[in-house]
Amino acid sequence: MHTNTNPKSSSYLHFYSIMDSIKPSSSQLVFTVRRQNAELIAPAKPTPRETKFLSDIDDQEGLRFQIPVINFYRKDSDYSTGGNHDPVKVIKKAIAETLVFYYPFAGRLREGNGRKLMVDCTGEGVMFVEADADVTLEEFGDELQPPFPCLEELLYDVPGSAEVLNSPLLLIQVTRLKCGGFIFALRLNHTMSDAAGLVQFMTAVGEMARGASVPSTLPVWSRELLNSRNPPRVTCTHHEYDEVPDTKGTIIPLDGMVHKSFFFGPSQVSALRRFIPPHLRKSSTFELLTSVLWRCRTISLKPDPEEEVRVLCIVNARSKFNPPLPNGFYGNAFAFPVAVTTAAKLCKNPLGYALELVKKAKSDVTEEYMKSLADLMVMKGRPHFTVVRTYLVSDVTRAGFGEVDFGWGKAVYGGPAKGGVGAIPGVASFYIPFKNKNGENGIVVPVCLPAFAMEIFVRELNGMLKSEDPLGNYTNYAMIKPAL
Repeated sequence: MHTNTNPKSSSYLHFYSIMDSIKPSSSQLVFTVRRQNAELIAPAKPTPRETKFLSDIDDQEGLRFQIPVINFYRKDSDYSTGGNHDPVKVIKKAIAETLVFYYPFAGRLREGNGRKLMVDCTGEGVMFVEADADVTLEEFGDELQPPFPCLEELLYDVPGSAEVLNSPLLLIQVTRLKCGGFIFALRLNHTMSDAAGLVQFMTAVGEMARGASVPSTLPVWSRELLNSRNPPRVTCTHHEYDEVPDTKGTIIPLDGMVHKSFFFGPSQVSALRRFIPPHLRKSSTFELLTSVLWRCRTISLKPDPEEEVRVLCIVNARSKFNPPLPNGFYGNAFAFPVAVTTAAKLCKNPLGYALELVKKAKSDVTEEYMKSLADLMVMKGRPHFTVVRTYLVSDVTRAGFGEVDFGWGKAVYGGPAKGGVGAIPGVASFYIPFKNKNGENGIVVPVCLPAFAMEIFVRELNGMLKSEDPLGNYTNYAMIKPAL
């Protein structure tokens, strides 16, 4: 492969202007956030005091972590709030009203026999932080995307609040900006909900903030629909939970990590589609990007050529059930189907090889697969999915984070606050809907890698986008052999 890495090359700079989100205007932005003391927001009315069990999909080890989300909003301009309302007051009141319906969020998780998680519906409330920042929305730059400057100030980790058990299940911070806009940041205990469930809750808060008395979609618990059978029986193959020893220390190191986001608009997707062989031309953009990123990421991390590498694709299983899961269900309803191969096969073969593996993994998820997965959780002690030489991707382009409206219109940016989140940082990337400064709609993907790997990753991606021989062997496989 010939890749021009001369920084003065016009094509190389063009690539960076499209792809690299680390712009001096935002990444070096520093500002001060003044926070009030954290408080608990309880439901506005009395709620049932009861114990509600999570499903056997909810309480697996790989979901026992906090996931951060962030939405940015412009100042009020003749919108439904009338121009005078304080977003903190509006949203606090709306949260209390929404918790009457979503009262399990106001409770606390407990753990029972067999590591079974349950919600003690205590009504204690969710944690809320009111804040002000001496910065304007415009100062964040014209393309809002992860990584966000001073994120730890915009979503403050209140000491003692982040434990999975016996802690608030939601932490919400609303930060007023100097320009009249505001930032709504949220941290969710992932065992409670997936992206679809969280957006359902956030949408309800938005509706209440705009004057509704009842959410348009009423929440449905029904977690028993995703419980194991009696007796449990594993009927499908679940390589995503294989026990893989990290014999060569190849779990991503946590120090020296670099976060960058990459934009894929129509021209980038079109350039990558040139690598798809004719019989796979109908592949989705998700399948294409997953194959490309998995391959580039594997090359960048330089695993041993004969070692197994994996990509886990999160697949929403709501529609896989017959009948489908009820409208309003807000639990975790997805699987982590996996594609597995060796590093050598992934990187030596044309892209079509990875693409076929990804398409096969996605197609594995059925109602029987989900039942088999719940059974495996009970039989194996709720294991964590494999993280050794693993890449996890989650498509939230249709989740609707950016559509959430508290009375100030839709979010300028709405979605995951960063990539690499999870019990093992650096493993996951999200596909987030995004419009760039040229008005192009596309997908932005935050990637988290060690510095040495990020440099190779960018070079590989650049090589594919600029390749003049798309169906040839465009990668010099020697690049991925371990350094001596």
